[in-house]
Amino acid sequence: MSEAALAGDSALMTLVQWLSPAFPVGGYAYSHGLEWAISARLIKDAAGLQGWLADVIAHGSGRSDAVMLALALAPGADHAALAAYASALTPAKERLTETLEQGRAFTLATNALLGADHPPAPLPVAVGRAAACLGLPVERVLALYLHSFASTLTQGAVRFIPLGQTEGQQVLAALHPVISRVAAWAANASLDDLGSAGFGSDMAAMAHEGMEVRIFRS
Repeated sequence: MSEAALAGDSALMTLVQWLSPAFPVGGYAYSHGLEWAISARLIKDAAGLQGWLADVIAHGSGRSDAVMLALALAPGADHAALAAYASALTPAKERLTETLEQGRAFTLATNALLGADHPPAPLPVAVGRAAACLGLPVERVLALYLHSFASTLTQGAVRFIPLGQTEGQQVLAALHPVISRVAAWAANASLDDLGSAGFGSDMAAMAHEGMEVRIFRS
């Protein structure tokens, strides 16, 4: 294997490590409003979960995160400005906590691994800023980020609906086409492309703030 191929494999494995459930960002603590939606019986089975997550990725916060991540990966990106945009566009208090706290944890861990001194930032900006040094294709970084996002939410739903592990994996596999499509589109997106039509998910996140009994932080 050539040195270039070995370097590419190393960069890819680094990104997979950063986006894995084992990386200490605390993603398992957040449901992105899913807990409320499941409690309200808006999501009752695997088909409902798949449809909900597909819409979030294609039209909601997944789409917005993918655009923000692509912009953060660009050479010369103004990460401070992007962090401010990402924070300002977050539609609910718990969503803001979710992206800020995970972004802070991600930054602390990658700073230690890279010997960097980056300030905390919302998660997609933090990931893009760190991953820019890996030299991977933008579309691949976006796809793996969205897959990690979908995987975390799927595992939360498996426990809370509940679903079997096999059903959960079937849901995640069925999301691959929409993940690939959004990643390909967002790789060439600009700030003008930022926007969301995931109103049901956003309202679920707002409603979650008022739940008296809950397991997840969002």
